[in-house]
Amino acid sequence: MNPAENPAGNPGVTPAVTPAVTPAATPLLSVQRLRKAHGQRLLFDIARLDIARAAAYVLTGANGSGKSTLLRMLGGLERCDSCRVAFEGQDLPLYPYPRQLRQRIVYVHQHPIMFSTSVGHNIAYGLLARGVDRRVLRALVDEAMAWAGVTHLRDNDPARLSGGEKQRVALARARVLQPRLLLLDEPTANLDGEAREQVIALIPTLVEQGASVVMACHDRDLINLPGVRRLKLRDGRLAVR
Repeated sequence: MNPAENPAGNPGVTPAVTPAVTPAATPLLSVQRLRKAHGQRLLFDIARLDIARAAAYVLTGANGSGKSTLLRMLGGLERCDSCRVAFEGQDLPLYPYPRQLRQRIVYVHQHPIMFSTSVGHNIAYGLLARGVDRRVLRALVDEAMAWAGVTHLRDNDPARLSGGEKQRVALARARVLQPRLLLLDEPTANLDGEAREQVIALIPTLVEQGASVVMACHDRDLINLPGVRRLKLRDGRLAVR
């Protein structure tokens, strides 16, 4: 059986999002003064956002409410001049984006870009950029590919992948870097049927392995995953449930 279809090994059962460890009192990430405006239009103004350790969140809101922008700010892809950040208890700037965050936070785009090499090289790219020893790299890539159920695609041209296969490769490419926080922008958008179910089934395993996950989405099955916490952007404010 494909591990991406059922990582928990229970046919027809969606595993709960269960923390690998009891979350510590200190959040993994705490951000103050998250504010974004486009000209005179205020997109959002969030006094504080805390992300717990080994926890999963869904970020919902109407189209144009700023969900993707918020994720991109946390991932260092959008400028945030006035933000104050604590990551694992250490005070850091959010802009310029510090190396400590770049190595521990990974953003996965709704439409992931693939390099025109091979699936295996795409997944290994971040490790190669970090100068990881190739013997260690091979083992890490093999494990990530098995986790995502894409081992059989190792030598394939990424341009020939289906939407679901690209999304699982992108998740493997993110996970192989062993981030503490993954930011997923609409991870199941434009997927249906088995491809969508395979991606949804991977999310709880990330938390079980100790990572925190924040997903911007409209997908009811992601929103209703057991144990997932809810964040909602509305009228420029963030509600936590």
